Order: sequence, then C-alpha cells, then structure tokens
Amino acid sequence: MTTEISLEAIESARNRLAPRIRRTPQMIFTLDSGQEVSAKLENLQVSGSFKIRGALNTVLGLSKEKLERGLVTASGGNHGMGVATAGAMTGTKTTIYLPENTPQSKVDKLRKIATEVIVSGSVWDDANALALTAAKEGKHYVHPFADTSVIAGQGTIGLEILEDAPDLDILLVAIGGGGLISGVASAVKAINPNIKVIGVEAIGAPTLKTSLDAGELTTLDKIETKASTLAPRRSEEVNFRIISRLVDDILLVSDEDMKRAAEWLWQNVGLGVELSAAAAVAALQSGRFSPDPSAKTGVIICGAGPDGFDISGK
Repeated sequence: MTTEISLEAIESARNRLAPRIRRTPQMIFTLDSGQEVSAKLENLQVSGSFKIRGALNTVLGLSKEKLERGLVTASGGNHGMGVATAGAMTGTKTTIYLPENTPQSKVDKLRKIATEVIVSGSVWDDANALALTAAKEGKHYVHPFADTSVIAGQGTIGLEILEDAPDLDILLVAIGGGGLISGVASAVKAINPNIKVIGVEAIGAPTLKTSLDAGELTTLDKIETKASTLAPRRSEEVNFRIISRLVDDILLVSDEDMKRAAEWLWQNVGLGVELSAAAAVAALQSGRFSPDPSAKTGVIICGAGPDGFDISGK
C-alpha cells in the first residue's frame, strides 16, 4: 500500500500554522572544505525546533472535546516541547513522557511549560509505551512522527526551503523516527521531482537504514548514540513507505561527527544546535557525503541546544 502526503495537505497545514509559528530564515555558509551550504534554521523556530509544526498542525485539527481531555505524548525532548507549546497556545493540558536518556536541559525546559513531565524508560520506545497506556485513559495521543497531520506539518519546511532556494539540487535531512524527512520529501519532490533527498541517521541508531536494507520495517536491538532525538528503536509503516519511495539514500554519521559539526557551527556561524541538528552538516563535513562541487546543497538545522558539546570552546 502506498501512503502519500499530498501537496494540498501540506499547503493547508501552512495556512493553518502561519499566524502562530515563525517562517525561519535560510542561511548560506561555507564549510572548511569550500562546500557552500544553504541551511534552513529551524533552531530559531518557536519551541526551539521544527517539531512545533507537526504538533500544532495536529492540535489545531482536534475537536474541543478532545482538547478538553488533554494531550499526551512521548518524546526525546523536541516533540515534547512542540506538544507542550501547542497546548499552551490552545489552553490544553499536556503530559509528556521522556526517556531517561533525554538531556537534562530539555527536561528542565519542558517542566516550565508542560502540565506534567514524567521521565521513565531507557529509550523513547519505553517512554512511548507509557504514553500509549495513558492515552487509553482518555488523553489524546500525539505521535511524534507517524501521524499524517504531523507529517504534513513538517512538510511545510519543504515549501519554505524551495521558495527561498528554488535551485537546490540536494537536501540533507536528519532522521529520527522519520516524520521530518517524510514531510519534507513529500513537499519538495512534489514541487521538483529531480531534487535528491538524503537522510542522515546516527551510526548508533540506524533505524530507517536498517529497515530499508532489509526491505521491511525492523526494530533495532539497542541504541548507542547520545543524540536522543535521533534514537527510536523502530519507525512506523507510514514513514517507512514514504521514505522507501521518496528518499534517495540514507547515510550514517557518528556522535563524534555530529559533535565536531555542532562545535563548528557554534564557533564559525554562531548557531547553538544540539547533536541531532548538526547531523546533516556532519555528513558533509566528515566526507561521508561528497556532492558534486557544482551541486546546490541544502541542509535542515532542526533544533537548538548545547547538548553534547562545550559551547565555551574549551
């Protein structure tokens, strides 16, 4: 079965979101290799990452009755902030489950805005099981990556990227569960089928690459990365089908690659980003992906935060 997120659904999401979120800028910078990069700065987005787009698009589509029951989700941090922010915007109570590998900075930030924050389970999949149990009690569960309204919301990034950089040949996108790349690929491929969309995962959490190599959705035995927002052990069928159809390749980067890229972005561009947000730049900087020098190459900087590197530069 083929799952499609239509361009019409993504454009409708943009119209719904436009009054409430930021249209983040596109920045051009040059890596030490001489590679010029066009970067979409979702680290400047409301809630600190792109996740507000999908979360808010979903919440704005819920009935008053569902909102009155409250929202619940599980997150590595960024989706939780997106749901909590969407809840604050709509006056809705939110319960966020976080795994124990969530950076403390994200836990502290969430506790300032969410109604309830519960830290339990070693990885996202464990926290998610608890969130699904809470949803059985009546709260509306907002999936971080496998809901079509969430995917459409993330796809609005793709619309903005091609408006600001219409001549892009290649776009690199970090992958956790696959919601971001599913939405962005759906948008940009609908507008320009020739653009190459390259996914980037952590070597310690190759969730989608392992599935694509196997030809079916698989579950990782373990997670070995500090980039917690890139670290579910399993994706979902909707993401697997979209990525199988629209994503041209998936590359793997190490935590060290991401750390070096995050430090480079802080020291040379003035961007304070988390490990996962540096993944796309890490693929270029490390040489794990080497585009033709003439190719117009873009990346998504998906979230803010100093997690995993020393912003003092010591």
